[in-house]
Amino acid sequence: MIRFVNVEFLYALFIIPFLIVIYIYLQKNLDNILEKFADTKLHNILFPFRSKTKSHIKFSLFIVSLLLILIALAKPQIGTKIEEVKQIGIDVYILLDVSKSMLAEDIKPSRLEKAKYEISKLIQRLKGDRIGLIVFAGDAYVQIPLTSDYSAANLFLNAVDVNSVPQPGTAIASAIQLALKSFRYDTNTKKAIVIITDGEDHEGDIDAAIEEANSKGIVIYAIGLGSPAGTPIPIYDNGNKIGYKKDNQGNIVLTKLDENILREITSKCNGKYYRGTNTEDELDAIYNDLAKIEKSEFGSKRITEYEDRFYYFLFPAIILLIVDFFITSNKSLWMIRYRKFREDEK
Repeated sequence: MIRFVNVEFLYALFIIPFLIVIYIYLQKNLDNILEKFADTKLHNILFPFRSKTKSHIKFSLFIVSLLLILIALAKPQIGTKIEEVKQIGIDVYILLDVSKSMLAEDIKPSRLEKAKYEISKLIQRLKGDRIGLIVFAGDAYVQIPLTSDYSAANLFLNAVDVNSVPQPGTAIASAIQLALKSFRYDTNTKKAIVIITDGEDHEGDIDAAIEEANSKGIVIYAIGLGSPAGTPIPIYDNGNKIGYKKDNQGNIVLTKLDENILREITSKCNGKYYRGTNTEDELDAIYNDLAKIEKSEFGSKRITEYEDRFYYFLFPAIILLIVDFFITSNKSLWMIRYRKFREDEK
C-alpha cells in the first residue's frame, strides 16, 4: 500500500509534457534557422562542436531528474504492516444549551461562543476517549454521536447555533435522558456527562433523570454560564444586533443563571459544578478530573504503519543531475577526430 503525504506536488508533473513540447519546438526552430543560414552539408564545418545527440541526452536527464524530485517532494510512503490497536478511554457526552438566552453577552463574546470555544479546546486534548455532543433547548438532539474522530467532532461543533433546536426552553432533563439512551453499554467503559447551560427555566423530570444516571454509574459535571443578577438577551438580524428581547409589556427580558439545579444534579451524581467565567477554562478543570477516571478498552482498530520512501527517488535524481552537470553540449573531441579521419579517407 502506497500513499503520498504531499499530494499537491504530483500536480506539478503536468508541467513535464509542457517542457518536452517547448524543447521539441525550440530544437526544430533552431534547425530551421541553421538551414536558412547555410546548407546542411556545411553544418559540420561551420558548427563542428554542435551535438544534437548530447542536447537530447542532457534534456532527458533533466526531465527524468525533475520527475523523480517531484515524486520525492510528494513524500511517498509505503505501508509495511497492519496492526490491531486497542482503543482505551472513557465515553463523554457534552450537553450544550443552545436556547436564545445563551446569546447573552455577560460572558464574552457570548455564553454560547464561550462554550463552543471551551469544547473545541477539550476535543483537542482528548486522547483515545470517545466524545459526543447533544444540543438542547426546549428539546434535545444528538449533534455528534460518540466518536473518537475529533476532526469530525470539531466540524459539527462549528455548525452549532441557537437555531439548532427550534423549540424554546431549557430541557436539561430531556438532554440527560437522551445522553443516557445514547451511551453504548456493550462495553464496560466509564461514562460521564458534562452539562453546559445557564440553567434557566429547566423543564422535565430532573429527579428521574438523576436517579437513572446514578443507577448506571454515570458521573455528571456542569458548567453554569451567565450572571445570577441577570443580563438582557440580544436580538440579531443578518449578524447585526438590532435590540434586546422584550416581554409582552415591552420590558427588556433578563436572563439569569440558575445555579441551584446544576449544583443539585452534580452533587447527586458524584460530579462537580463550575461557574463559567470570562477568563477561566472550566472544561480544562473537568478534563483533569476525567483524566483520573480509570480507562477501559472499548474496541480495536486496524492501523497501517507507513515508512518514508522518498529517498528512493531523491538519490537517483541527484545522481542524474550530477551526470548532467559533467556532460557538455558539445561533441566529444574523439568524435570530432573520428569524423575528420573518415573525411580524410574519402
